[in-house]
Amino acid sequence: MTTVALKDVTKVFPDGTIAVDNVSLDVNDGEFMVLLGPSGCGKSTVLRMVAGLEDPTTGAILLDGELANDLPPRDRRIAMVFQDFALYPHMTVGENIGFPLRLSGVDQQPRGERVADVASALGIGDVLSRKPSQLSGGQRQRVAMGRAIVRRPGLFLMDEPLSNLDSGLRAELRAEISGLVRELGVSTIYVTHDQAEALTMADRVAIMRKGVLQDVGTPTQVYGRPATLYVAAFLGSPRMNLLEASVYVHLDRYVALNLGEQALYLPWDDIRARAVAHYHGERIVVGMRAEALTPVAPGTPGDVLQGRIRYLEHHGHESLAFLDIGATAIVVDDLGGPVTDTEGANGTSRLRRFGHVMQRLTGRVGGEAGRPEPTGGQGNRTSVLSDPGRHHRRPAELAVRLAPYPAVAAGHPLAISVRMDALHFFDERGDRIDVGWR
Repeated sequence: MTTVALKDVTKVFPDGTIAVDNVSLDVNDGEFMVLLGPSGCGKSTVLRMVAGLEDPTTGAILLDGELANDLPPRDRRIAMVFQDFALYPHMTVGENIGFPLRLSGVDQQPRGERVADVASALGIGDVLSRKPSQLSGGQRQRVAMGRAIVRRPGLFLMDEPLSNLDSGLRAELRAEISGLVRELGVSTIYVTHDQAEALTMADRVAIMRKGVLQDVGTPTQVYGRPATLYVAAFLGSPRMNLLEASVYVHLDRYVALNLGEQALYLPWDDIRARAVAHYHGERIVVGMRAEALTPVAPGTPGDVLQGRIRYLEHHGHESLAFLDIGATAIVVDDLGGPVTDTEGANGTSRLRRFGHVMQRLTGRVGGEAGRPEPTGGQGNRTSVLSDPGRHHRRPAELAVRLAPYPAVAAGHPLAISVRMDALHFFDERGDRIDVGWR
């Protein structure tokens, strides 16, 4: 099998576009690594550089410890699976799967045996004589997978292979691909914009934004302790509630987190209280996922927020209530572009124009724990809180999970208990406030 190492890799296209910015990433032998991020973040460019289809502008790509920058694609023992299947329409399924073996000079009998074995494992053994036009989308993707697997490569590269399929089929093939790759023990780099694919399939996830690596870790790590505000906002459904909070320290008692009209109190014996206390008199971002919020009866003691339901969403297995608690939300834009609110009847904007909630959150993988580290000085970091006239703020709509069809409606008051141990804290630059690495 093949290990992959990217060392400070940057890709700048001729027009000056920086597609990949100083990325360092290791893929271990037999590991299923998922590159996750929105369209245009550079993840497919990383894949193409590993495959040898693009040359890095700077940095090194190592395969099994050997420098591969100048190694042609055919010598890298790599098999790629694409989004659009890329099958030969004039060939049968069997001929498509066996085509790499035919090019390699494998005799017809052993070639047929290997094709039959792979097709059987993928559940397409009964369609070997058909043409691709006679197959469903899911069958065609299995054929493309079979053509890659039959070569017995050292490394699989998969570029959004399921994005053209319907949701039910995607869920089915997720399990098949994940199980098959692990059974083969082949190192895999899988590119997707779908967080469900990343969190359910990966051994580790690398999250990218605008060419910069934001966070790397197991699905549990990046979801449970996101390294940056962007990662926190990107992962999870519904998205994490991100609220602006003012910090006030009551020494040896608690740290008060003022959320506009209400407050939460972080006990002084909480290990995170010392780290948050450094921001006394300043504003930070507090993140809380829907699973950290529980509806309770009014007057319940403890860390409770009071709100009024703005609207409900019914999802069959659950309902989501969105509460106005008098706090201010911080909205993280996926692609970093401006967000403009609609204008009111009087011609004035109801919300101030969003300049840049988060400019580029610079970071590269470093250290034993594989956490992002700043690559520049403070001058190239943009505060998400310092200029309220330039950042996209709006009244918070706190997402809370309820029973499928609750006996409440828009306008009803609701009290929610907050799990203080499940809160996330981020500084003005969007970096996690924490007591240490994972």
